[in-house]
Amino acid sequence: MVPAQPYKFRRRVGVLDIILRKEKTFLYFIAFSLILCGVVYPYASVAMWVGFAFAGYSAIANDSIQTIGTFIVSNEDKKWYWQWLFMGGIFLATVWYSWYMFNGDVTYQRLASKGFKDTPESFVFLQLAAPVILLLLTRFRIPVSTTFMLLSVFTIDSSAIFSMVNKSLMGYVAAFVLALLIYILLSGIIKRFIKGEAHGAWIWAQWIISGFLWHTWLAQDLANIAVYLPRQLNVVEFTAFASFIFLGLAYIFYMRGEKIQGIINEKSEVRDVRSATIIDLVYSIILYYFKEVNNIPMSTTWVFVGLLAGRELGMRIRAKDPGAKFSKTFILIGRDIFSVTIGLLISVILAIAINPAIQQEIRNFFTK
Repeated sequence: MVPAQPYKFRRRVGVLDIILRKEKTFLYFIAFSLILCGVVYPYASVAMWVGFAFAGYSAIANDSIQTIGTFIVSNEDKKWYWQWLFMGGIFLATVWYSWYMFNGDVTYQRLASKGFKDTPESFVFLQLAAPVILLLLTRFRIPVSTTFMLLSVFTIDSSAIFSMVNKSLMGYVAAFVLALLIYILLSGIIKRFIKGEAHGAWIWAQWIISGFLWHTWLAQDLANIAVYLPRQLNVVEFTAFASFIFLGLAYIFYMRGEKIQGIINEKSEVRDVRSATIIDLVYSIILYYFKEVNNIPMSTTWVFVGLLAGRELGMRIRAKDPGAKFSKTFILIGRDIFSVTIGLLISVILAIAINPAIQQEIRNFFTK
């Protein structure tokens, strides 16, 4: 007679079975995508566009919580296509300006920094698979850094990774401290602002500030998508690049964000247009500052996670009964930090597995 399985084991297996059945179509797509990557990676002229297609959707789907997440959730009563046309128009204007001003470069010269300036002439399987892995993580609501996930697999210099990590950590700390101070010192004023029904001016303010944030984020993170492509795009290549992302945005707005949108939805008061506007304003100022510091790519995900963490903690500190929800706040902060740390570890492992130069640097370090 076969002994009965413990109840907890049966329950876990049951939950896993439900998840697998629910996501069956998506998992088939992931499997197909990995097979496609394996087929095309030896052919650079095809592989670059396949990699770009996966990177374009996965990067924006994962990072949509940072830029258009609060915009989507606080405009649930607006038609999705008006939101798409507004943000899509800003995308086209932003990318065209970079392409025109920087001689075909759509990344605002983010890829001109050390380790990324050369157009890829060949690809390995893991470089194409990286955005597919990012899609999988996005599906399960893990806000990993697309900068580390997609750029690390192309650098041939470990110092480029350290530079990105250093700048991203500075961004996290700056966002956390600024948000914490704002919500500790001004939470009383902010709460008075968001009482009752929002004035119509707040709607205009949010759309303008969200548009500026979207533009600033694009100037930082377009490098993550364009890293697969030539560093200078001709007219045809630029048209294909811009059209694909523009239409991809339509799908994201139609779906009201990807699965990862839940990271935004679980935070306090983000559905109020005034609260969402304050979040976007602080975030856009921080991104703009770091964009002007230098052209080293940075993780905007880390900045955003720091912003939300500082905001949540500041709100709890100023609450009348903060102890009741401190545990929940620290759980949210810890979970988000854990997620971006996992993403960093995965990206570093991929970078080491792909690049012989980095492998040699590690061997030299341990044999000194």
